[in-house]
Amino acid sequence: MRDRAKSQEETRKKIVEAAMHLHEEVGPRATTISAIAERAGVQRLTVYRHFPDETAVFQACTSHWLSLNPPPDPGDWADIADARSRFKAAISAFYGYYSRTDRMWTAAYRDVDEVPALQQPMAEIAAFLKSVGDDLIAALDPKGSNPALAATVRHGLQFATWADLESQGLSEKEKAGLVMDWLTGTERN
Repeated sequence: MRDRAKSQEETRKKIVEAAMHLHEEVGPRATTISAIAERAGVQRLTVYRHFPDETAVFQACTSHWLSLNPPPDPGDWADIADARSRFKAAISAFYGYYSRTDRMWTAAYRDVDEVPALQQPMAEIAAFLKSVGDDLIAALDPKGSNPALAATVRHGLQFATWADLESQGLSEKEKAGLVMDWLTGTERN
């Protein structure tokens, strides 16, 4: 009995990893159950036995991918006393993360509006980024009196901002430096 359970767990893992790689390579929208089954070396019915619907596949895939690629931990910069230095540490951490994981994020953001099962995981990422932004804004602007600063922090944390700066050929250091310059500009107003 234990061998069967182990075999089922191995099959499940192959299916999840197949889905994860296909989501990154062709995108969630273009990933079919048939393609997942083929990549995993199983029948379509086997995929459905483990995952009754697309949402279940996405939940397992997202959980597995995030376990392999966890987003930056706000605890890594929470103890930095200077708010600007804390923001720079956060931006640098996120931009390094986006650099390592850009294929998956590009596919996910491109397909989110067309793949209902992707909307919940992406909403959770948006909520995480909002929480990180809220904490950084509170440290940089305790009175909450500078909406341009808040917008700069939120904009700076977004994958789309990183991707646009990446398309301009900037290094990670140059990207973070530019966002810090934007922040400085908001402090003058």
